[in-house]
Amino acid sequence: MTPARIAIVVGALVASIALALLVRGLIGHPKPAQVAIAAPAQATTQVLVAKADLGIGSILSPDNMRWQDWPATTLDPAYITSGQTTAAGAAGAGAALVQAKNVVTNMAAGGGPKLQSMVGAIVREEIAEGAPITARNIVRAGQSSYMAVRLPQGMRAMALPLSLESGAGGFIQPGDHVDVLSTHSVALKTGGSELVTDTVLADTLVLAIDQHVDTPKGGANLPGSTITIEVRADKAYSVAKARTLGGLSLALRSYADAASGGGALSDNSHDVRVFRGGAPADVVTAQ
Repeated sequence: MTPARIAIVVGALVASIALALLVRGLIGHPKPAQVAIAAPAQATTQVLVAKADLGIGSILSPDNMRWQDWPATTLDPAYITSGQTTAAGAAGAGAALVQAKNVVTNMAAGGGPKLQSMVGAIVREEIAEGAPITARNIVRAGQSSYMAVRLPQGMRAMALPLSLESGAGGFIQPGDHVDVLSTHSVALKTGGSELVTDTVLADTLVLAIDQHVDTPKGGANLPGSTITIEVRADKAYSVAKARTLGGLSLALRSYADAASGGGALSDNSHDVRVFRGGAPADVVTAQ
């Protein structure tokens, strides 16, 4: 073999070795492939949550509550659930089908029986939007703190004796508005006495009849022995004083008057009707 051929072979061998080393350097340390690791599927259940921020005294309704999917592993026993659960591992079309079925069921039933059972309850602790509604932050009719939560700030609940004669024949129901009248005897300077009827409170909300805070179904009468009314704090003394005088009666107000404010007395005045000889003599407005 001639020296020229030997040089060509050696050069080719060296080039092959260099190429092999180069290729080994390129593929010998490949970059690790980025593999997306999916989070393990979890079972979820529907939890009743606030649709918007609810302040103290807010009344729960289908408009301010909704169902929210919640991981079953973080479910608190105090949460209110619909009973509808999506099993672990459900994904894709299967999970979407379950969710759609739950939505349709809730819509058809007005949110479902669990949501409907909460309607009318009153919030006693603030509930943020999306936070679960629990028995701890609401109060229902019949519970000891219900009336205190229902009362607006600055108002008082006062109970008065009630009968068919003094309570408009039993037609007064919770939610109605009434005037509280007091009829009592007043001594005259000239001797003797006369009967005077004055309006102690006008356009006052009825909170309860006995222990009933809701209007009876079908508009039935609701007779009772005690009526609870809403009274401004600065008027509570006047009501208590009138009660000691006796002769309290209630006048049921028309809803038309309540809507228009017709005839509602100002905070600092009241009507006084004077009776002489058993017949009404005149009416004056005292300031």
